[in-house]
Amino acid sequence: MTLPANDKLMSIRTFLKRKADFMPGHKMVFTNGCFDVLHAGHIDLLTRARALGDSLILGLNSDESVKMLRKGDDRPLNTQEDRAFVLAGLACVDHIVIFHESTPLELIKACRPQVLVKGGDWTVDKIVGADIVEKARGEVLSLPLLEGYSTTGFVEKIRKG
Repeated sequence: MTLPANDKLMSIRTFLKRKADFMPGHKMVFTNGCFDVLHAGHIDLLTRARALGDSLILGLNSDESVKMLRKGDDRPLNTQEDRAFVLAGLACVDHIVIFHESTPLELIKACRPQVLVKGGDWTVDKIVGADIVEKARGEVLSLPLLEGYSTTGFVEKIRKG
């Protein structure tokens, strides 16, 4: 089965063309992740990230990129297309760009967001691209996580039965 068209999912080239049309002063927020099994913790983080600016761009790890992160031999559980389709259904996500590297560094360099956000399991000094955003006088935030929500935790719980 082929998924319906997804106008939020785009190449970096297409995103940069759209970005050129943003109004002056448009505040873009960037976050990234695998989002393999979407849960309440993800929704909370994405909603709070989006509230920090005028639009939210989500860098989505490709299937190959997830494997580079060594989250498990069977990860990702959902394909990048399926994950992008689900994320595109969220009102808080404005743009999705899949990246194939182990980190979103090149994507962050290209996008130049004013705000860079990760979940609270990342300290600001460990957030990839923080130096680039801070150098451009942007903001880098580590937002508190909803306690008890983790994709890895859910996968382990399912495996144990």
